[in-house]
Amino acid sequence: MINVPNITQSSMNNKTDAILSAKPIQASNKSQLEYINNTDKYTANIYPQETIPVYTRSQTKAPEFTEPKVIHTSWFYINDVHGKMTNMERIYNISREFDQISPSDINKTFYTNSTDNVSKFKVASGDIILGANFTNNQVANQFLNWSGFIASALGNHELDIIDPNNLAKLLDNAKYKTLAINIEVDKNSPIYGRIEKSMIVEKDGEKYGLIGIAPPDMYERVKANNTLSDIKIKSADETIKLVQDEVKNLQNQGINKIIVLSHAGIKNDKRLAQETEGIDIIFGAHTHDLIEGIKEGQNLFYSKTGEPTIITQAGKDGENVGILNVDFDENGVIKKAQNNVIKTRAYNRPLFVKHAVEGIIGKPEIIGHVKAAVPPPEKRLAQNNPHGNLIADAMRSELGTDIAILNAGNIRGHFSQGPIDTRLISDITPFEDKMMILGLTEKQIVDSIKVGCKSIPRSSNKPGILLVSGLRYKANNQGELIDLEYIDKNNQVHKIDVNNPDPNKKYTVAADDFYATGGDGYLETNKNPDFVLQKFDMDKNKLACDYIKKLNQPIEIKDDQRVQII
Repeated sequence: MINVPNITQSSMNNKTDAILSAKPIQASNKSQLEYINNTDKYTANIYPQETIPVYTRSQTKAPEFTEPKVIHTSWFYINDVHGKMTNMERIYNISREFDQISPSDINKTFYTNSTDNVSKFKVASGDIILGANFTNNQVANQFLNWSGFIASALGNHELDIIDPNNLAKLLDNAKYKTLAINIEVDKNSPIYGRIEKSMIVEKDGEKYGLIGIAPPDMYERVKANNTLSDIKIKSADETIKLVQDEVKNLQNQGINKIIVLSHAGIKNDKRLAQETEGIDIIFGAHTHDLIEGIKEGQNLFYSKTGEPTIITQAGKDGENVGILNVDFDENGVIKKAQNNVIKTRAYNRPLFVKHAVEGIIGKPEIIGHVKAAVPPPEKRLAQNNPHGNLIADAMRSELGTDIAILNAGNIRGHFSQGPIDTRLISDITPFEDKMMILGLTEKQIVDSIKVGCKSIPRSSNKPGILLVSGLRYKANNQGELIDLEYIDKNNQVHKIDVNNPDPNKKYTVAADDFYATGGDGYLETNKNPDFVLQKFDMDKNKLACDYIKKLNQPIEIKDDQRVQII
């Protein structure tokens, strides 16, 4: 294990300001808490400058002031980091600054009636790991250890680890707890007993109950593998009941401050907040929502007993972190809260952390240079992606197939002007799936593209469109495929009838095993499909590296409009 030294004060100051933009919320007579938003710049002080009183539903005027017991807390939260190592390094930097903020600084702003006793916590809501590369998984695991997180929910990408023995090794080396109330693990599995339903944390004389939720749609989000086969996932309805039962169990132990680390998505989190009682905070994930501030009906809801419940999410890919400041009364009811979202890119990557990461994964190799690159698409899952198209071109070229097909969700980064190294390629396409050559009919290809197009009008844009090489297609905003062309190796264009595709005509297709075995439903689910012509023990990142080395350097990333949404 590599030990990461403590961050120095000089390292802590090497950052730029991040803007926290949220408009103050007007007072309401419906809430039991004060919630505040901050319009000031973020420097070392991440706390608000003003409070806005909000009274209980039953009150018509402000209650007379008394001096009740108040429990001051501050929660550092992350979700859906997706194995982005460069952002992990920045998040480590932010987390160390969070550690070093003194109670006196906090007192000047948010915690106005206390000079000490501010309890700090760091929690994660899952998908910190991504892909099957065990070396990269170790970096994510160590990042959580180094940063001092106490718990993480089990996300779907934690189950990208196809060998349960490898997942067990990570869990054994974790200084944090992995939580999931809604799974059953086979007693013969290496991971049995290593994932807990909940945990109790005691800090500064107060006890807190933490409950984890794995995604109820896990089977749709993870390709079939040995780790997944060891686990049974409960439905959304069953999950809500299990959480409520565990809340009551914790309450029976005298715990009245209960936090859920949820990888169930915003829709399920809203249900959980309103259909249960006793939950104070839901640190959410999975749907990649960026929730700034606190707003009734968006991320502030009321339980069955009328108590407030706050939901957070900090987007995706470690682009943001959150700090939720909360005051509880002696009954464990939130009385004041404030939610900050901080841009990760406002912070530097500490050099010693970068070196520690490279001590695990090795030093990257420079394989090329980018002269110029268009920006990545705003909607990664629902727009043409020239950065992903380069990967698809590499798949087609290196495997010598007619076409290549790649689900848009596979692309998790982008190229920019400057050197291209092997670490960047792994950052862009990190899943480490196995490559295949498939023999697909025209109809199978059209049908799978149509599945992707249906993502376009959805608010989540999931599962995402298909990126292609050797094909060109158009779809409309309603998610209908309206035109498709095949471009052969002589650059001749052949139109394909999207309404009557040929069920007999076949093409060779470069794809990964996630797509081939029915991942995200583009093709029928089948662990051993009969259309697989050849298998390779490598992922597309290896193909991309080999392909880029052969290109004339430096290269340009251009938008050739091979996928058009009209």
